[in-house]
Amino acid sequence: MLLVMLSAIITFAVLLFLIAYILINGIPHIKPELFALKYTSENGSLFPALINTIIMTALSLIIAVPFGIFSAIFLVEYAKRGNKFINVIRITTETLSGIPSIVYGLFGMLFFVTTLKWGYSLLAGAFTLSIMILPLIMRTTEEALKAVPDSYREGSFGLGAGKLRTVFRIVLPSAVPGILAGVILAVGRIVGETAALIYTAGTVADIPDGVMGSGRTLAVHMYSMSREGLHMDQAYATAVVLLVLVIGINCLSGFIAKKITKGNGNGEN
Repeated sequence: MLLVMLSAIITFAVLLFLIAYILINGIPHIKPELFALKYTSENGSLFPALINTIIMTALSLIIAVPFGIFSAIFLVEYAKRGNKFINVIRITTETLSGIPSIVYGLFGMLFFVTTLKWGYSLLAGAFTLSIMILPLIMRTTEEALKAVPDSYREGSFGLGAGKLRTVFRIVLPSAVPGILAGVILAVGRIVGETAALIYTAGTVADIPDGVMGSGRTLAVHMYSMSREGLHMDQAYATAVVLLVLVIGINCLSGFIAKKITKGNGNGEN
């Protein structure tokens, strides 16, 4: 018991130290010019990178979430237990989860950037990130679906509902909080990714005209500025904005999950 409490305290203390370090070094350097519409070497504006981060996150989720959820539905609701093909899919998913992001970046550069001739673009980066987060969404959705009691399915079947209707009207709504938890983790990985995007989306400090244009996200922006060593103050300020963005997304997702869960509960009553 003492060892468990000590581990929890140390983990919490490290987290607090990291957050405090970022805030102390970053907040004093958050100035209006940091949010200028156009990036220059003088203002070190993060606004273009912020817009690119939002676009990159939206594109990646639009690509990965449907595939991840539908794949998990197939594995849990339709696939026969003990099927060797299903075991291969699960092993492949676990393997993809452990591949370093730099490998995904090299694959994206060779396939999307070079072979498909998309060049350094937001679309190439989004497809690369969608492949990276797909195993995470699949696994969390699969666990969320397994957590739904079988009595829900049996009750739906007993009332005459078919398999598809049961899955989409009974099982999926009950699993929404778990699915959203996986999406939140995926968003965190997208927002904080650098290696994969440097090789696919590029490092242009501007808002592209379309998804086929190159642009840097907040994490890449922070990395580029800290690597140069000339804009460390702006890099710390960018870290604060990145931290606030992630916390904001987590809070919003949690709020939505509670609303959906409450709505489902009221509907059942």
